[in-house]
Amino acid sequence: MNIGFDLDKIFINYPPFVPSKIIDLLYKGKPRAELEYRIPSRLEQIIRIFSHHPIFRSPIAENMNYVKDLALQNENKYYLISSRFSFLEKKTTELIKRLSLDKIFNAMYFNYNNEQPHLFKNGVLKKLKLDMYIDDDLQLLEYLGNKNPKIKFFWLNKKFSRSLKKNLFAIKNISEMFTPHQNGAGFK
Repeated sequence: MNIGFDLDKIFINYPPFVPSKIIDLLYKGKPRAELEYRIPSRLEQIIRIFSHHPIFRSPIAENMNYVKDLALQNENKYYLISSRFSFLEKKTTELIKRLSLDKIFNAMYFNYNNEQPHLFKNGVLKKLKLDMYIDDDLQLLEYLGNKNPKIKFFWLNKKFSRSLKKNLFAIKNISEMFTPHQNGAGFK
């Protein structure tokens, strides 16, 4: 099985004391019907580069350890697919080395050509022929789910676990993607 994971809020925390809603507003801009992400201005890029210092972006140990164990135990292929823009390339390379992410994932894909994140991820998912994909961005997952009906998508959130659509499931913990539910969300 081919399984993909987003990076931020899946394996790396957002900066402390900054509400996710503010980060999402800076990333996406005002909510609109059409999915679109903002390329930050140069000043915002400098601030975001600073905010990606390891002191502000701690690993989510529970998720990291779970996927490390999975990678050692089975023959699935694991991919890291992040829509981080090119201005974060240096910080992302440092993160990969510091956390040895290259030892966990079969391959990693980053949006260093600054494409719209949903278009970038859709292209990578199709190329890799994924079976499952986990992300924290529900609007992006709804877009990807409509474009890729054979892939099971999982929205990692802290609120609830349940089926949202035929191929989109809300989970509170990444281990739930392999747990059979009444709603058929997980499978081994």
